[in-house]
Amino acid sequence: MSQPQQLYELLGDGSEINIVCHNNPDPDCLASALALGRIAGAAGIEERTILYSGTISHQQNRAFVNLLDIDLQPFESATVQNRQPDSLLAFVDHAISGENNQVPPDTHVDIVIDHHPADTVEARFVDHRAELGAAATILTEYVCTLDIDLDADLATALLFAIRSDTLDFLRGATREDYDAAGQLHEFADQEMLRQLSTPSVTGETIDAISTAIANRRINGAVLISHVGRTTERDALPQAVDYLVRLEGVQTAIVFGLVEDAIHISARSPDARVNVENILNEAFEDVGSGGGHHDVAGGEIPLGIFADYTSDDDQLLDIIEQIITARLFAELNLSEDEED
Repeated sequence: MSQPQQLYELLGDGSEINIVCHNNPDPDCLASALALGRIAGAAGIEERTILYSGTISHQQNRAFVNLLDIDLQPFESATVQNRQPDSLLAFVDHAISGENNQVPPDTHVDIVIDHHPADTVEARFVDHRAELGAAATILTEYVCTLDIDLDADLATALLFAIRSDTLDFLRGATREDYDAAGQLHEFADQEMLRQLSTPSVTGETIDAISTAIANRRINGAVLISHVGRTTERDALPQAVDYLVRLEGVQTAIVFGLVEDAIHISARSPDARVNVENILNEAFEDVGSGGGHHDVAGGEIPLGIFADYTSDDDQLLDIIEQIITARLFAELNLSEDEED
């Protein structure tokens, strides 16, 4: 029995399904959740809920949810802790309870479909392909194999997710990603794809990127910067995507204070540098992170810093010193060599 058929059979035994997105879900996670929900509906599950934690703050992600009219519900731990035996719990685009999600650690998961590196993935059904550029590629295969109705919204969501997670096929794209995109292309809404690709940008995002440019510190081929405090969490990946293009820079890391947590975004086209490992090893004792060798992010609760001071400027100075020092140490950089 193929994996799509195994999944369909498992779904047929469930009365409801809760599909949990990772924190601050991106198009790949959202499209994958939408597709899994469609498959579950075809298998006879009427009660289907997509749950998320954090925020939908990136302008592209907000446009994605609004244009595709995706029904999202805030995650509550009681939803997964008190579920009935025939209630299924699924993860898409992430794999482990308590890591980049608000699901309590050691919670039993029924379905995991993911493409991020992970040591051990446990669930009743697992399709974990770290070699692929997007989880949406896996779900596209399932939708096509199971002959699920591929309407314009679903095709557009999956196609945009694949393009987004592979940077328009410039990052980590495989033949499978290209093949999936080819299957989706004729069904997708091209005008909606254009709207998703060019969303408006808030002034707060521009200010955060400007601050990151001004605060950049370069040591050899490594750039580290921060945006200070911002309400736009997704300004960080946009800032780091811009700064990693600076001539001579091979690794860029940008951090900033968003509400009650420090967020970090990292990029490195340098094959010798694994930014996921760098963030995990630098901050594993105080926070969490995830991603790939060339693209990664992390989050550190502000609690470890909040007791230092009630003055925001002083707090930001302390955060900058501590985060930068940890990154320099993990990257084996000396501040004496800074450009």
